[in-house]
Formats: sequence, C-alpha cells, structure tokens
Amino acid sequence: MNEETRGKKLTITMNKVITAEELSAVFKSSGIKRPVDDVARLQRMIDNADILITAWDQENLIGVARAITDFSYCCYLSDLAVHHQYQNMGIGKDLVQFLQNQIGEEVALILLSSPTAMGYYPQIGFDKIPNGFIIARKH
Repeated sequence: MNEETRGKKLTITMNKVITAEELSAVFKSSGIKRPVDDVARLQRMIDNADILITAWDQENLIGVARAITDFSYCCYLSDLAVHHQYQNMGIGKDLVQFLQNQIGEEVALILLSSPTAMGYYPQIGFDKIPNGFIIARKH
C-alpha cells in the first residue's frame, strides 16, 4: 500500500480496504450523486476498481478517488468525493495528483463531470474536451 502523509493527521493511501458503508458515508456527505443506499452495488464498485485512493483523518475516511485503468493508455476517474467538512482544503486535488503519480505520464486521465462540478476540474489541472459520447446507464 502506497501512503503519503499530508499535514499532521491527514493521510492519502492507495488500495486500502474500505467498506461499502464507509464509501456510502463519504458519497452522502460530499454531495456526489451515487447509489448510496445500494450497499451491494457500492461493494461491487469497490471490488472492481483498478485503483482506490483514499484520504483519511486518522481513522476516518474523508475522501475517495476511484478509477478504472489499463495502466498504459487511459484511466477513467469514476469517483472523486471529499466529505463536506474537508472540502476546499485541496484534498480532491491531492487525490488526483496521487492518482496521476500511480498511472504515470503515458496515461490520459479522463472523467465525466456533474454539471455542478464543471468549474472545479479546470482548477485542479483538467482541460475541458469537446469530443465525447455516452450511452447512459438506465439505473
């Protein structure tokens, strides 16, 4: 497990085991729209991620970056969520930077943003792209 200490009590780790309930709590608090009450689905989201980067305040999960990647060409950042009490402290940016350090410079980092977060991602280094398509999930 890779680990980086941020300040005296905040720690960022990779692939540390978390529960679906912990993930749900961060999602609920962060405001991100996810199936927070479907614990089985959240567990599958955890189990099938290639990279799970988490931010901790001592023993409390406060942030998550969950990604799917081939480690060669592309990486899809499917979740970036930080507990509301810890937002605007640079933790989201730190989670993304930690992810970039893991995937390297050959790999493009891609994400889909909610309309409310469109202004956030350029602030942490993402460029908006006009070419993209989606077949949306039904549930």
